[in-house]
Amino acid sequence: MGCYLPHKQMSTSGPHRVVVFSSPTCVWCTRAKTYLRSRGISFQDVDVSRDPAAARDLIRRTSQMGVPVVEIDGRSIVGFDQARIDTALGLRPN
Repeated sequence: MGCYLPHKQMSTSGPHRVVVFSSPTCVWCTRAKTYLRSRGISFQDVDVSRDPAAARDLIRRTSQMGVPVVEIDGRSIVGFDQARIDTALGLRPN
């Protein structure tokens, strides 16, 4: 994903690059982004409905057509999986 700017966030385990692939009508995308904000995690939001190249790349890399996909340090989490997000970011569960 070379075209995406890295966004770093300090957490208990150090800086992380977090990208959320989403669409404006996706309820789970909104929940994932709201959760990240509530935990103080900055992220880049890529709207795949407006960026066809990002959508194609996401499908190629994850074999998924759905969103959200939360990418943390290059690892994709398909869907809003709070436990996996916390683990990837080194956060304690809420």
